Amino acid sequence: MRRRHFLTAATGTTAAVVSLLAARPYAVGTSEVIRLRSGLDALTALDAAKGGHEALERAALAGAAEALELQKRAASQRIRQRLFSVAANYTASAAWSAVDDRQSGRAQAHLNRALYLAGMGNDPVAELRVWNSHAMLAAHRGEFSQAVDAGRAAQATAVTRRDPLFASLAHARTAIGHSSVGDRRGALRSLGYAEEALANASTDELRPSWVAFYGPAELMAITSIVRDQIGDAAGAEAASHRALAAIPQLFRRNRALATLRLALAQLHQRDEEQACATAEQVFVLMGGDPLPGRMRRYLGDFYRDLTTLAPDSSIAREWKDRYRSEWSRS
Repeated sequence: MRRRHFLTAATGTTAAVVSLLAARPYAVGTSEVIRLRSGLDALTALDAAKGGHEALERAALAGAAEALELQKRAASQRIRQRLFSVAANYTASAAWSAVDDRQSGRAQAHLNRALYLAGMGNDPVAELRVWNSHAMLAAHRGEFSQAVDAGRAAQATAVTRRDPLFASLAHARTAIGHSSVGDRRGALRSLGYAEEALANASTDELRPSWVAFYGPAELMAITSIVRDQIGDAAGAEAASHRALAAIPQLFRRNRALATLRLALAQLHQRDEEQACATAEQVFVLMGGDPLPGRMRRYLGDFYRDLTTLAPDSSIAREWKDRYRSEWSRS
């Protein structure tokens, strides 16, 4: 009887333990981090092809929410930090989509959140990413001094001291800020720092997919912006040609933007006919897809400058018709 009682008790205890373990949620480990990071890569590829849009922003925020939910069950503090880092990058992706879509209010809120999460994840690369987008958002808003400050904040992140590519990106973004406030010397100095740092960057370094856009081609595209803003339209045109010769085909949105910068540089040299022909290629490159808000804004800049420089020309009237048609269709 005692043996039977013991076995019965033992069986009951084992069943209770199994039931308890089954009720406990599993500990989240590396496999979940890897899965979520692969989702970031997919969003980056979508952005490169189509640009920022609301569906991409929503998907990024859903990824961030999932990462934050999983960190509550992280198997270790290290996994918890990595999930915070993933959440920071998803939120930064949402912010960038909003920046590109010209939704500045949502972009600002996402960037503030992403910066907090990057701190929680102890992720200086994510911090730099956020400051890079902060600089772009400030420039779009016309807050050019803040754009310079954000570029400097990007320069101060820890990753710039160990990876020259990130240092180059931070200096290039600062150069745009300087050129926007009319600081020619500061703009050219920052461009020089960006070129020097990029020359020292390793091509074998493992980096997150979001920064794949940056390299010699993108630096040339940024150089075009800076040169045009400091009054060197010929230098801007040359830089745009170099950028377009090197930007990979998969970065369709970036190629369209570089083409538009080329058109602006040509226009600012009073070559209206060539500028309009170049600008029309933007619609071809985007293949009929809706244009991101940032691209719409630059098209608006082109049209404004065209009507200012050649208000009564036939080419300006023809472009106006084309511009309105494509704008309403996009």
